[in-house]
Amino acid sequence: MKKNNYFAFEFRDDKFIFLDQTKLPLNELYVETESYDRIAEAIERLEIRGAPAIGIAAAYAIALSLKNIKPSESEDRFNKAVERLGRTRPTAVNLFRSIEEMKDVFSKNKNSAELYSILLNKAKEIHRQDIDYCRRIGENGLGIFARKSNILTHCNTGKLATGGDGTAFNVIKTGFEKGLVNFVYADETRPLLQGLRLTAFELEKNGIPFAVQSDSSAASLMKEGKVDLVVVGADRIALNGDTANKIGTYSLAIIAFHHNIPFYVAAPTTTIDRKIATGDEIKIEHRSKNEITTINSTLVAPDTYEAFSPAFDVTPAHLITGIITEERVYFFPYNFIQ
Repeated sequence: MKKNNYFAFEFRDDKFIFLDQTKLPLNELYVETESYDRIAEAIERLEIRGAPAIGIAAAYAIALSLKNIKPSESEDRFNKAVERLGRTRPTAVNLFRSIEEMKDVFSKNKNSAELYSILLNKAKEIHRQDIDYCRRIGENGLGIFARKSNILTHCNTGKLATGGDGTAFNVIKTGFEKGLVNFVYADETRPLLQGLRLTAFELEKNGIPFAVQSDSSAASLMKEGKVDLVVVGADRIALNGDTANKIGTYSLAIIAFHHNIPFYVAAPTTTIDRKIATGDEIKIEHRSKNEITTINSTLVAPDTYEAFSPAFDVTPAHLITGIITEERVYFFPYNFIQ
């Protein structure tokens, strides 16, 4: 497997090109589209996923909605695209932040003959910003290492989830390049196995030693002294530091707290929702029961079974040692009002 010869998405030749992550790691299938609705479907189907990546993809989708559209039709098409993208996934704040930024640009330029180009340039700006934020998160994350460490991570937070090299994953990657990471344990991340399918894929691509394990193995690893730090990502962070992330993160934080192991969240400041005070205000997305009762579309339990299938949970701020952003590392108690 060649190192780093993959990308999550890019905009080229007036088309949005994305890697269908539901096919990984066995198949690297890239999809080209000019359709905002196809990009919305990709977000819903988790072909495109990760809070920063969703926001960037939505920005490109909104821009594409105005490609080759008559000026008289632009407002109606823009509103349809915004509505469609806005109902894809409810938890990740980056999606709605990007939509608001695109709405602001549209309102100021809706009568311009260059509206498509203006919106596209804004989408590219959002993309470039995230690339820079990922780099700075990786650099700021170096400060959490007291020695060469074994890291445990959950879900996927790398290039596949962002516009750059990742959030928590880039802390790991940058630390490894500096000789500060010895080994990585990647939770498989049930029920959709983003750790097994995606994080392991990226760790291998980057030549970082790793093992995957069931989510329920984390406590045993910690009890055996095999984990020095836990580093995860985030989909929305409240002003008090309560953090929504992939389901299973909350229990992982409790286990780390019990074993006195530092637990860090890595995310850009665009993931901080400054409109909500606590995690109680975060809307949690619930997915189809089929994501639990089927594997590769094959039933592994009777279809009559009901299932509890939240995509995310909220980790209380007091369980989080620090939040690594592109600005700096924040420590508990958190107060992001500035």
